[in-house]
Amino acid sequence: MTAPSLDSSSWASPTDLSWKLLSVVMLIIYILSILGNGMIILLSVVDPHLHTPMYFFLSNLSFMDLCLTTSTVPQTVANFKGKDKTITYGGCVTQLFISLGLGGVECVLLSVMAYDHYVAVCRPLHYMVIMHPQVCLQLIVTAWFTGFGNSVVQTALAMTLPLCSKNQVDHLLCEVPVIVKLACTNTSINEAEIFAVSIFFLVVPLLFILVSYGHITLAVLKIKSAQGRRKVFGTCGSHLMVVIIFFGTLMSMYLQPPSSYSQDMNKSIALFCILVTPLLNPLIYTLRNKDVKGALRSLVRGIIDSRER
Repeated sequence: MTAPSLDSSSWASPTDLSWKLLSVVMLIIYILSILGNGMIILLSVVDPHLHTPMYFFLSNLSFMDLCLTTSTVPQTVANFKGKDKTITYGGCVTQLFISLGLGGVECVLLSVMAYDHYVAVCRPLHYMVIMHPQVCLQLIVTAWFTGFGNSVVQTALAMTLPLCSKNQVDHLLCEVPVIVKLACTNTSINEAEIFAVSIFFLVVPLLFILVSYGHITLAVLKIKSAQGRRKVFGTCGSHLMVVIIFFGTLMSMYLQPPSSYSQDMNKSIALFCILVTPLLNPLIYTLRNKDVKGALRSLVRGIIDSRER
């Protein structure tokens, strides 16, 4: 099979300087995302106060965001700048496999984080027993295994489809719905399979998260202390904001037949997923979380003190 071509000509042309500005913006956001997510991982490791299940899961989320942006943004920027907007067949398979796997892992992980919040609020006396470190590790392994297990199947089914024309992909990334749309065969089975998997990885986790937060809300309303309620809502609010952004963008992309996609809208959503979402996650958790801000201040103070000595 010949190398698929990532055609982004509808967004930028070689004679238009807009691609330069877009490339610079993408690189800046990419660097900020690397720094933000890297900072969360570093703080979760070095600060003893953050050695809890919540920050263990959060550091895994940041690691996934680092992997996602690194596997997609450099290639996208290269396609904007270069005349030959192509990606090798192996590169397309790799990009598809990684993005699908990480997306599936994040769906499961956000559900696990919601469950962690539910146990912390609704069953605080049993929290250390239920969220034992070994249990947390098993939950993480399950999330990674489920996400990448699905990615193996999805990637294999998508890349074995016979493609029409010159294998031109009018998109920024190699994605299943875009590749299915290029197929020179009946794709009704593939579309049904994409829809079923989307239900499993998007709708089911989202319903689980909403039910968890329903129980959390009822429990918080019983707390008499206003400060206690604000603390719980502050912690859970950050996670819920990430959930809305993440599931909202993916649902708008996957829970519709590929034949009905608007390419420009799909490109915008894909760009949002690979750029904005990984940057928003550390911002949301840092700006709204006193523990993370406290750990960051302690780290900065420690660095300053060591230099003064």
